Amino acid sequence: MTARLSRRLLTALAFLIALVWVFPVYWMLNSALLPNTVLQSFIPTFFPVPATLSNLRSVATDPSFYSALTMSLAVTFTAVIGCLLFAFLAALAISRFRFRGRASFVLAVLLVQMLPAEGLFIAQYKMVSAAGLLNSVIGISVIYMAAVIPFTVWMLRGFVAAVPLELEEAGMMDGLSRSGAFMRITLPLLAPGLVASGVYAFLQAWNEFTVALVLLPDSAAHTLPLWLRSFIQASATRETDWAQVMAASTIVAVPVILFFLLVQGRMTSGLVAGAVKG
Repeated sequence: MTARLSRRLLTALAFLIALVWVFPVYWMLNSALLPNTVLQSFIPTFFPVPATLSNLRSVATDPSFYSALTMSLAVTFTAVIGCLLFAFLAALAISRFRFRGRASFVLAVLLVQMLPAEGLFIAQYKMVSAAGLLNSVIGISVIYMAAVIPFTVWMLRGFVAAVPLELEEAGMMDGLSRSGAFMRITLPLLAPGLVASGVYAFLQAWNEFTVALVLLPDSAAHTLPLWLRSFIQASATRETDWAQVMAASTIVAVPVILFFLLVQGRMTSGLVAGAVKG
């Protein structure tokens, strides 16, 4: 087999894998633009012809959507900011300093990631309930932070360890203070890791369903994943409007796509800047 044929086979395989990942997204958007009667016919419609925006308009004018959107934004940004703050400080501590219990702390970070999330639901519910934080942004954000921080610490630890301490020492020899050398030399080099960790925390908090179902029983405090479930629950009394389900799913996915596109560019520029400075 020639090298050219091998490249073509690998390209075809990569295209097939990408198609498998992209098709569900296309099908969601296609279904959101079709009338429900067309969508539920036995013959699948692969192209939105005739297209309609009535499903998207109906979902966007639902007052409960904005309530759930506000809750999701508050929970997600609280979890992301808290996760980055605590994980960054912990990563700095275990990468730059030697202290008693450091090895045990790193081991605990690894072990916590191995615990099944389902086994913690009862304890988490009792803790949040005892603190009077059910149906609150703070209560569920703390649980999200606790779930994401161990992996984020481990990821940021690699970025911090990759930045030579000699760079800060060189900056201090040029007249910078210790904090000034860290802020002007080390922190910009860690930007790609912080952005990547932020994206991971954002996706985990934005799409999470099970913990929110346990800790947010009040419908007025539902996040967007719980709000999507309300469309399915209607099937007990009447036929589910799958076109509206797909329209709602499309609207929920838009902020994630926009955020990722925005951060992706900054992540790339940060990686290039870090490579040049390193």
